[in-house]
Amino acid sequence: MVFMAWRQAVGTFTRQMPRRVVAALLVVASGMVLLAGPVQAGTVLRVLSWPGYADPDFVAVFEKRFGVKVEITTVASDDVLRAKLASPEGPGFDLVAANTAEIARLVAQNMLTPLPISNISNTARQLPRFRQLHAIAGITSRGDVYAMPFTYSEMGLIYDRKQFSSPPDSIAVLWDPRWQGRVLAFDGSSHGFSLAAMYRGLAPFRIDAGRFRPLAKDLVALRRNVRSFYSLPEESVELFRKHKVAVMHANYGQQQLKQLRDAGLDVGYVVPKEGALAWLDCWAITRRSTQVALAAEWINYMLEPTVSREFTRRQGLANTLDEPPALSGDVPMGPIVWLEPVEDEALRAQLWQRILSGDRPARF
Repeated sequence: MVFMAWRQAVGTFTRQMPRRVVAALLVVASGMVLLAGPVQAGTVLRVLSWPGYADPDFVAVFEKRFGVKVEITTVASDDVLRAKLASPEGPGFDLVAANTAEIARLVAQNMLTPLPISNISNTARQLPRFRQLHAIAGITSRGDVYAMPFTYSEMGLIYDRKQFSSPPDSIAVLWDPRWQGRVLAFDGSSHGFSLAAMYRGLAPFRIDAGRFRPLAKDLVALRRNVRSFYSLPEESVELFRKHKVAVMHANYGQQQLKQLRDAGLDVGYVVPKEGALAWLDCWAITRRSTQVALAAEWINYMLEPTVSREFTRRQGLANTLDEPPALSGDVPMGPIVWLEPVEDEALRAQLWQRILSGDRPARF
């Protein structure tokens, strides 16, 4: 049932929204592909990415194949991603991995360059719904394609089976005082306010101006109920284990589920009745890049079956070449709510910082 729901959800999204092993990777490296033009000695490809997307052995194969250096910068929130892309310091980045809502914002700000699709031949290996690029909201504009789908997941609830006799059925569990100090939530302004909006039955991406104050108060209440707000998936695993956490809002979805189970924790996973925010992360080339051809080769490389499938094996996240396995089978199963651009990201970020810094409800 969950598997079918995922297929339907991804299909709806495309219609409605304008690591086996180093040895295996080295086999991929043996099929040398040459760029259309020569690569200069000392060339550096700078990539802004998320945890686990570009592991050192993946990078090493690409570097050997093309005779270049790849610098990976990892971010842990959309807020940090925006700040790094906007910074005028240094040479900037050639590539960025971002969800479709962020891609849409970057396209609108003219910060991305159209992809040379003809140079990314591995798109032919992707599932049909991911080859219909113009049907995926946020990644195209005026006939040009600005981003290539890479991985996706929903942000469900992960819970300790030993502490719950049955799966939690609502995101309200995050606010439940019975679990005070045994709750984890993600440190991110956009997702934080969207989560609070869903808690109140409101549209998560279009919050009316008059609703921000009560939602900020809800998030202060959440801050008082959580053990901590985490940024990285590895951080959440350590916090979960150390503090005997009962339930967590999983921003990284099944990536965190796999890490917790690999760590020996008996956890379940559920999409609550209000639904779960979901992201589709894509690779895009920045407007500042002077190495568009090399950047396109990176995207093509990440879509090679050996790389994409090893990524899924390691991280537990779906790739765009294969149908994903079913979720854990926990119930209930609410709707998948694909991310969209939000009404005022600056206001969300400003209020979120006040919430984290300890402002009282009366201050809002």
